[in-house]
Amino acid sequence: MSTTELNTTPAPFVVIAEFDVEPARLADFLAVARDDAAHSVVDEPGCQQFEVTVLEGASTVVFFEVYDDRAAFDAHLETPHLARFRDAFPALIRSEPTVRFGALRSV
Repeated sequence: MSTTELNTTPAPFVVIAEFDVEPARLADFLAVARDDAAHSVVDEPGCQQFEVTVLEGASTVVFFEVYDDRAAFDAHLETPHLARFRDAFPALIRSEPTVRFGALRSV
């Protein structure tokens, strides 16, 4: 593949979401997060990766999600497993999550 072909290939769509979780509810949050992550990877052909990370020394949880493209992420927004997560997580966090979008680029 030439450099020109590489530059015209759409980059995978990345979502980074950060949640400030109530410390006493961390286990509950992780349970619903793992459900969403596992179903995203298994049930959605456009989901390449979905990682759930707990930052050291905090009750901050970060999602790192990679989709084929924005359309694949938009399809994720309509899934039953995300609906379960959306219903459950507000009672488990201290503030609104921060969500960022980007493109995966090789360096």
